[in-house]
Amino acid sequence: MTSSDTYATPAASLPGGDMPLLGFGTWQIPDDEAPEAVGIALEAGYRHIDTATGYENEAGIGRALAAAALPRDEIFVTTKMPPDNVGHERATLEESLGKLGLDHVDLWLVHWPPNKQATPEAWAEFVKARDEGLASSIGVSNYSLEQIDELIAATGVAPAVNQVRWGPTLYDPAFVDGLRERGTVLEGYSPFKASNLDDPTLVSIAEAHEAGPAQVIVAWHVAHGFVVIPKSTRRERIVANAAGARIELTADEVAAIDGLSQSA
Repeated sequence: MTSSDTYATPAASLPGGDMPLLGFGTWQIPDDEAPEAVGIALEAGYRHIDTATGYENEAGIGRALAAAALPRDEIFVTTKMPPDNVGHERATLEESLGKLGLDHVDLWLVHWPPNKQATPEAWAEFVKARDEGLASSIGVSNYSLEQIDELIAATGVAPAVNQVRWGPTLYDPAFVDGLRERGTVLEGYSPFKASNLDDPTLVSIAEAHEAGPAQVIVAWHVAHGFVVIPKSTRRERIVANAAGARIELTADEVAAIDGLSQSA
């Protein structure tokens, strides 16, 4: 499989390198099932894998990466630090790297704001890890714009990514613009759970592209330049979800899907 056959592109530009807009989510995939599911995803052309310390499947993902034997620079790997691990940032990342079988991750995120606070002292440790080459880029998950501003004010470093629950019904143009102004890429998780796959607008657009509503949701993320990480353990779903990244929606279709937002 050549790079042109994979989903390495389209990609978002991060300080530490390009991040494929299509990623493979692994939340709730048990460690013993991770090697097969991630192996299927890599075989299908995914080149971005998302995990977290809290998912307890990093070792299984590491086995899949080793079995795939892809060049390191051809795969983008994200993991996340649990909020309770503040004060143990470096040890957490080193343990993740050991399980993944890697010398660095492409993106390391603070999984949730610790105690619902921005916690700049933890972010400062993330900056150190990046500077030492243990993480190519660093970011956050489930942070507000105000919390991101607190991190920037304390360290001068903006998160490269903010991973949040996202989908058409959660689309918030002000939040999107706010992240863009800060140089932070929006990454969406649970794209299907955050959507109504039976919505007539999605169904109609899907029929126009001879696709399914889930594929249209993936296409909508890509059209906006959002990163999306659909998850499945079923081969046919893994392959079908990825194909959504190749669907080119019209401007009118994107606008119609935007209109499903509760913030619109």
